[in-house]
Amino acid sequence: MAGPELPRFDRHFFDGTESFTVIGTGAIGGKARGLADIREALASQLDAGAFPGIDVVIPTLTIIATDVFDQFLQINKLHEIALSDEPDHRIARAFQHGDLPADLVGDLRALVSKVHQPLAVRSSSLLEDAMDHPFAGVYETKMIPNNQHDQDQRFRRLVEAIKFVWASTFFRTAKDYIRVTSRLPEEEKMAVLIQEVVGRRHADLFYPDLAGVARSYNFYPTGHARPKEGVVSLALGLGKTIVDGGRSWTYSPAYPRAAPPYNNIRDLMQQTQLDFWAVNMGKPAEYDPLRETEYLVKADLEVAEADDVLGMLASAYDAGSDRLVSSLATPGPRILTFAPILVSERVPLNRAIIAVLSCCERSTGAEVEVEFALTFPEEGSARVRLGFLQVRPMAISNDEVDIPAEMMSGPDVLAAGETALGNGTISTIRDIVYLRPAAFDAAQTRTMATEVEAMNRELVAEGRPYLLVGFGRWGTSDPWLGVPVLWSQISGARAIIESSLPNIEADPSQGSHFFHNVTGFRVLYFTVKHTGRYRVDWDWLDRQPAAAETPFVRHLRLEAPLIAKVDGRTGRGIIVRSSDEGDA
Repeated sequence: MAGPELPRFDRHFFDGTESFTVIGTGAIGGKARGLADIREALASQLDAGAFPGIDVVIPTLTIIATDVFDQFLQINKLHEIALSDEPDHRIARAFQHGDLPADLVGDLRALVSKVHQPLAVRSSSLLEDAMDHPFAGVYETKMIPNNQHDQDQRFRRLVEAIKFVWASTFFRTAKDYIRVTSRLPEEEKMAVLIQEVVGRRHADLFYPDLAGVARSYNFYPTGHARPKEGVVSLALGLGKTIVDGGRSWTYSPAYPRAAPPYNNIRDLMQQTQLDFWAVNMGKPAEYDPLRETEYLVKADLEVAEADDVLGMLASAYDAGSDRLVSSLATPGPRILTFAPILVSERVPLNRAIIAVLSCCERSTGAEVEVEFALTFPEEGSARVRLGFLQVRPMAISNDEVDIPAEMMSGPDVLAAGETALGNGTISTIRDIVYLRPAAFDAAQTRTMATEVEAMNRELVAEGRPYLLVGFGRWGTSDPWLGVPVLWSQISGARAIIESSLPNIEADPSQGSHFFHNVTGFRVLYFTVKHTGRYRVDWDWLDRQPAAAETPFVRHLRLEAPLIAKVDGRTGRGIIVRSSDEGDA
């Protein structure tokens, strides 16, 4: 429940006495509860002297509690269509046509009467961010510019965003996701967060100088880094780049000056962030209240440089010396290395991140993942604003799994790798879904996602866990880096392999939502380099008879189960097939 510690929304937002309020009397959901539980710890336990010049704040927000959601469903008689098999757009339209409870109308009109900057309307469901069944990224978020001169327009756009988030409770993605848990769709209830977007306006765009995701446990340590030293991903602009699995800068907070393991500068230029997400404050795009990105746009790095944002984030490539220079006074391509912050430490961001992670671990009693956004000082200010957006506990298995080196190869090893994610043993997988190597075409990865989704739905309905094998990143937002599936489209996979190709050498999947679901459901996750010591036995897969086959995907059904094992201490992982399995 909301609890007495959360004050009621007093129809003020920025100029009210409280920056964390609630509308209604019901539950506030997992996302809001995580912020409510951590806010006092951030205020009382952080030693601001350890990172001078940075203010860590939870951006102003109000929560629409779950009792308002229940009222909305009841007065508009939406339960039948919500729980039906109708497509998402019909459910969304039904919600858009619904009437709001009268009290909520008054509260929202009061809010928009005084607020003229972008707002993020985010889900906070009862099931979201639970440790046992983490619903990260399943429900929708909508950012609105909220800058129209007409107050009625601002009110309508805010209402549309709230109804969109409520409707996403019953979208097919959510229902498919719930099918792999012990829950039912009718058990779910949705609270909604209305929160200021951290950032600044630059002409027709609004965005933070950088956004980040930090984890106190690193499943993919490189170099001298160790798992318990954590990992951080940074990106220019809105955090959608990171949580959707796009290109970002990833480093260990114990070694902020160590660059990711790129082969050379040319590889670095091709693999680092080239564009960014922002809220569109100019001429609106085509009206579409059913689309999450209705008010978002992508822009190139040249736009950010013109906005005078890259100075603290980028390096320049000096072709004459074939090296990177941490100064944009040098002509040449701009590369987002965040060197002015991480190497020169012009802002003690890394120290602040370490302190925030430590504080959150003490408060939750578990390893954590946090999301944040940052703006550098505006003219006349000397303070950096670090907006704390979300905290989630991470599920870490402590089972001891021993995989000696001699087990990593042999005639029955289907795949092996030394950078596997997870910890434990799975011996219940008799189905394999894999991308056909001979048919793989990076231009067709969206089609592959659809074909995999169809097979996933059948296997989930039959209660059959499976091994998923493909190329590049699963769950990426960039279809040229891998297959852009949502988690619900592969929700029945208990073990997953990402294999590289000569033209697809992407870093392992690190998208926040996707990654959190992998760890929360204890999926064993393998990354196998085509140039590495260990390979996927594609020839054996191709020789097996298919239970089902599409232009890009094959489904195998085995007589005997596979054995998949990952040792989380060493990162070693193997998948072994039965020696009795036919070698057709």
